[in-house]
Amino acid sequence: MDDVSPKFVLPETFDGVKMEITGQLGMIWELVKAPVIVPLLQLAVYICLLMSLMLLCERVYMGIVIVLVKLFWKKPDKRYKFEPIHDDEEVGSSNFPVVLVQIPMFNEREVYKLSIGAASGLSWPSDHLVIQVLDDSTDPTQMVEMECQRWASKGINIRYQIRENRVGYKAGALKEGLKRSYVKHCEYVVIFDADFQPEPDFLRRSIPFLVHNPNIALVQARWRFVNSDECLLTRMQEMSLDYHFTVEQEVGSSTHAFFGFNGTAGIWRIAAINEAGGWKDRTTVEDMDLAVRASLRGWKFLYLGDLQVKSELPSTFRAFRFQQHRWSCGPANLFRKMVMEIIRNKKVRFWKKMYVIYSFFFVRKVIAHWVTFCFYCVVLPLTILVPEVKVPIWGSVYIPSIITVLNSVGTPRSIHLLFYWILFENVMSLHRTKATLIGLFEAGRANEWVVTAKLGSGQSAKGNTKGLKRFPRIFKLPDRLNTLELGFAAFLFVCGCYDYVHGKNNYFIYLFLQTMSFFISGLGWIGTYVPS
Repeated sequence: MDDVSPKFVLPETFDGVKMEITGQLGMIWELVKAPVIVPLLQLAVYICLLMSLMLLCERVYMGIVIVLVKLFWKKPDKRYKFEPIHDDEEVGSSNFPVVLVQIPMFNEREVYKLSIGAASGLSWPSDHLVIQVLDDSTDPTQMVEMECQRWASKGINIRYQIRENRVGYKAGALKEGLKRSYVKHCEYVVIFDADFQPEPDFLRRSIPFLVHNPNIALVQARWRFVNSDECLLTRMQEMSLDYHFTVEQEVGSSTHAFFGFNGTAGIWRIAAINEAGGWKDRTTVEDMDLAVRASLRGWKFLYLGDLQVKSELPSTFRAFRFQQHRWSCGPANLFRKMVMEIIRNKKVRFWKKMYVIYSFFFVRKVIAHWVTFCFYCVVLPLTILVPEVKVPIWGSVYIPSIITVLNSVGTPRSIHLLFYWILFENVMSLHRTKATLIGLFEAGRANEWVVTAKLGSGQSAKGNTKGLKRFPRIFKLPDRLNTLELGFAAFLFVCGCYDYVHGKNNYFIYLFLQTMSFFISGLGWIGTYVPS
């Protein structure tokens, strides 16, 4: 019997012709593309263009308002009553209100001395100032307690408080601190995170606004970053945060007397905290939660851009990612929980409610993240693979260019870094979008709280920077891979190669640069590296 060699026969497809598997997949793609893929992708383009226009209108509105504020608005000491509180030899310190300074911390071994030392140096009568260190640390060395004892031996009224557990995290610590018996005589509370260093005249420049204006609940100072020049990561953060303080906080304070409390470097009227229901730990943004509730009860907020407090930016990529997750997830989660309460509120006017819901929450905390990621990292690259879907040049080039220029007003000295900032913000939009969705749907990590690690690298040249490496070591590479970034780097690289071969819009230039940004972030080659 003759040997018969086996043959593998591919099944006949639609037209009865034998085809390779790739050919079959290609035909399936062509059959699905026209009726399904093209309409869905076109709809995604329209939605992204709408979100881009919403964000553009928001940025233009705030740009116009901030120009008017700078040119025509009165300064805070002219809009509100302000009279400095002076020392009086006859009455002593009786004309000074009793102020509580709260310093919450958790394992802040690199920076705990900064805030404690700065708070102990505040220019305020010692018998009218109480410093409260709220230590949730698990560090067994008791360094914080010994530092408090050292200042107490110098005559500073400083109290060291520790809890048995971390229930409520920062909100829980602040809430417990206000329950202490010695706090009953305090009228105002100042909050500083462990790395914040107020100037001695901080209270004298801020407390009078609260004393002479009983309708003001909060006075917020601006953050100034001592380590902004440490690396490119800190420069990028400075650009984003300077816009927030220069424009967003100033516009909110000037137009609606409302803005989000930044969680530190602010002074609260304790009566306003109590009236608003106190600190709540239902989200990871307890500061914003309190601010919204107090505003809904008619309290006003004041932002002082000239009053600056030194602080430190996270300089490791890992710490920055955790911080951005909390800052993106928390507001979205709070929006979900408070939107109906804001709508039903009867104490604030309609336009303020619109500002809080649409501008403060929806556009800035949701749309801004979604459009950056969905449009420029997903939809735009996909249109290269589906050339039937067109993106107008005004949506892909002009609008993002205008938004970027408007964002640059906060940090003029870094305008030459705008190109790098755009690429970096697109990378971070991946994590912010994911965090926003987790917050809106209250998924698994909605209440995850990871303290932002600070290295004390903003201290003097003698500061504790031992062990810091500017560049990662190659043998540590496997421990630092970020798979999400690497996955998107591969996706954008494929789209860039396809556009280079078949495209007509030269998007491949942007795609290859964005690929490099995702790849570098995926390998962890950004920011300061601390060996484990």
